[in-house]
Amino acid sequence: MHFPNMAEPAGRTLGDEETAALERVIRSGMLSSVWGTEARALEREIGDLYGARHVVACSSGTAALHLSVVAAAPDPGDEIITTPITDFGTVAPILAQNAVPVFADVDPSDGTLDPDAVKRLIGPRTRAIMAVHLFGAPARAGELRALADEHGLTLIEDCAQAWLTELPGGRYAGTAGHVGTLSLQQWKHITCGDGGLTLTDDDELARRMRLFADKGWDRAAGRSHESLGLNYRMTELQAAVARAQLAKLPGVVASRRHTAALLLEALRALDGVAEADAPGEAVIRLPRPEGHAWWLLPLVLPGGDAPELAAHLSAAGIPARAGYLQEPLNRAPLWGRPVYGSSAYPLEGYRPAACPEAERLVEATLVVIDWNEHYTREHVDAVAKAVASYPNLP
Repeated sequence: MHFPNMAEPAGRTLGDEETAALERVIRSGMLSSVWGTEARALEREIGDLYGARHVVACSSGTAALHLSVVAAAPDPGDEIITTPITDFGTVAPILAQNAVPVFADVDPSDGTLDPDAVKRLIGPRTRAIMAVHLFGAPARAGELRALADEHGLTLIEDCAQAWLTELPGGRYAGTAGHVGTLSLQQWKHITCGDGGLTLTDDDELARRMRLFADKGWDRAAGRSHESLGLNYRMTELQAAVARAQLAKLPGVVASRRHTAALLLEALRALDGVAEADAPGEAVIRLPRPEGHAWWLLPLVLPGGDAPELAAHLSAAGIPARAGYLQEPLNRAPLWGRPVYGSSAYPLEGYRPAACPEAERLVEATLVVIDWNEHYTREHVDAVAKAVASYPNLP
């Protein structure tokens, strides 16, 4: 059985609407968002969907995260606390602003930041907390916002994998923090190849981000550059495709939720499989479905048999892998190497601390299964059958 994936037409929702959007922009003759209308329209539509006062469109999800760090305005050497289970795009902007990433450990049941671990790391140089809604699961954003407010910090939410992920109370991930970021990269729920968006209700944070995304250029003041900035502008072509994709987003997430719910229902019937928070021992722990947008479908094997289950599923044709990352970012080889030229600034003598729960997830307990809006009941049945035949289940 073939499992559609996001590298092929059968695994995407790209079609006539996106083609028409591209033609509309090309025939207009204006491909730059500085003078065009598509990027500004996309910002308004995202703002309406998320209830955000300000939205800034930019060239990539990593650019969006860079803008969020700029909004937090760390001084050189200031610290930003984040998770070691994430793409390097979460951490690179911290280094780009001459700040120091401090890795906090995670909840072993879902890989999202543990607020207690974050609290222990807050110090005099801490400037922000950057949470990641991993695999589409909601991080504990309410607790992290309370911590941020208590200590005068900026809370940034990385929602690259979490389009329409719901927080307790029904708000979308990205709206609990001071800044939320979204990604339109090829592998996300919706795509324009690359693209990013930042969300905020804070006028000053929005001003900083919009300036930085356009070379520090206050266009209302003429050819005048107010501050340091880069060219992170989204093109009109990207924005037009993103707008067409945005119309399909609710259906994409609803489909992923439907088939994920079917799989969880099937797996709950198996001996040795239990909910994330159920008492007692289990071979496989299921993800919490509340609010989940299912970018990937994770399973946790507390006994450390994730590589074995991943190999078993792969042999059955299921798109599964162990660990998600080769190593958590606190164990990446870049630490101790030069950052700019031959200089290690601002990381002289820096070595990230151990994060035992994150390291165990990546090395031993986490399996992720690719998920897609085009999966059918037959795909769900194939995954369930493969899991049911895992020899380590009772």
